[in-house]
Amino acid sequence: MADDEAKKAKQAEIDRKRAEVRKRMEEASKAKKAKKGFMTPDRKKKLRLLLRKKAAEELKKEQERKAAERRRIIEERCGQPKNIDDAGEDTIKRVIKEYYDRITKLEDQKFDLEYVVKKKDFEISELNSQVNDLRGKFVKPTLKKVSKYENKFAKLQKKAAEFNFRNQLKVVKKKEFTLEEEDKEKKPDWSKKGDEKKVKEEVEYEA
Repeated sequence: MADDEAKKAKQAEIDRKRAEVRKRMEEASKAKKAKKGFMTPDRKKKLRLLLRKKAAEELKKEQERKAAERRRIIEERCGQPKNIDDAGEDTIKRVIKEYYDRITKLEDQKFDLEYVVKKKDFEISELNSQVNDLRGKFVKPTLKKVSKYENKFAKLQKKAAEFNFRNQLKVVKKKEFTLEEEDKEKKPDWSKKGDEKKVKEEVEYEA
């Protein structure tokens, strides 16, 4: 009996300790969840899905709105399509004249709008320049990107061209010029005979 009571008491003590450990773990888990706040991982996932769905719907509505606006502008500027399958010559001429007048009017409007846009751009540029002058800021001009190896490559090409040009030059010795000059100074044989004949005639004349 005593052994049974001891075993029961020991088992009860073990169960009590297990219950305490389980209770502490549950309290820690609750505290951890409380720290995370309202946005749990599941709620975050659902929120992301809802946001994506809402964004897709808004994008679709925006595309439909742009398409409707485009159709409205085309109908306003070009008018309704004309049925000219069974139309006569006068009707076709009238339709062509209507389209021509409409195109001319649109071209005039386009020219006026382009002029207004250019004028506004110029005014904006002038105002920006004045603001920068008042602030004392210097606007850096946009510089062209140049490769740092480009100048080196050009110099190497120039040196190579000079080297080839020097190698192609013919080496001329000084003696060649002296020989040519000596040859020029020498008189031909026929000129010597003429000189001898002239001297002989002078001697005969004196005699």
